[in-house]
Amino acid sequence: MHDHFTITINDDNGVQQFNLHQFVKRVIIYVGVFISFIGFSAAATIYYLDYELEQIESKRLKMQTAYTALIKKNKTLNQSMLETENILKIKKDELEEVSISLSEIETMIGLTPPEDIPLKDRANLTKVNSEEMLVLLQFIPSGSPVKYKGITSKFGYRMHPILKRKEFHRGIDLRAKMNTPVYAPADGIIEWAGVKKKSAYGRLIMIQHNYGFKTYFGHLKKVVVKSGQFIKKGDLIAYSGNSGRSSGPHLHYGIRFNERVVDPLLFVKWNLNNYKSIFEKEKKIPWQSLIAMTKNIKVQIPTQTQQSLLLVQQSRVK
Repeated sequence: MHDHFTITINDDNGVQQFNLHQFVKRVIIYVGVFISFIGFSAAATIYYLDYELEQIESKRLKMQTAYTALIKKNKTLNQSMLETENILKIKKDELEEVSISLSEIETMIGLTPPEDIPLKDRANLTKVNSEEMLVLLQFIPSGSPVKYKGITSKFGYRMHPILKRKEFHRGIDLRAKMNTPVYAPADGIIEWAGVKKKSAYGRLIMIQHNYGFKTYFGHLKKVVVKSGQFIKKGDLIAYSGNSGRSSGPHLHYGIRFNERVVDPLLFVKWNLNNYKSIFEKEKKIPWQSLIAMTKNIKVQIPTQTQQSLLLVQQSRVK
């Protein structure tokens, strides 16, 4: 009785009984356990897949966030590249302008560097030549001693306005109102400052400059320097007037080289813009040996006359 159990079935044919062995009973139990295991495994698999799906979704969201940040960073980088390109373009344009300006300066000073020379080397060559030019313009009279407004009488033979006879005018008469400031056209030492006897120039200043040059300033109203005083280019030395034999307020300006008179107007108009012109127009001065003499001299802080300053200001405005 312990090794089998009975199954009773009622139908139209009557009651039927079936006896099953205990083994079958075990089979049924095992099948039930197996089905339960399958169900548990399926549930576990579903849970695991759901967990993995959540992990994948989390990674996807992180990747999406990283992608968005990368796009933003790339946009910023592109903007930075555009700004850098604009800056480089501006710098390139500035370099082109510098190169053009440098070419103008090279032309002005007569310098013709090789075509393949770097811009920096060209600038250094120009600097050297400019320094040599500034030495001459510092030590030799250049520019106008007063604010230039033209001349009333030129250098050379003329009809004297008072004596009414033809005489050689040893300088030029610069147009200047009473009390116009007069400045030194070059470094030097005051040789004379005051009224000079037997002279028609009234109050007179004579300046001894380097390399044999001397300048004269006549018909002054007031002298502000003394004999023996060292002065630099651009220093105030006097105020224009009408003293001596004069027909009206003006400044008589004369220049001598080794006591030989030269045309001051050439020196008044002499500056960096027309640096070489005076070498061709004034033949009384041995320019070649003078330039060789001053080649290794440097001026730390070059000064300028009022007329030179005006030219610099005008060039900056242009």
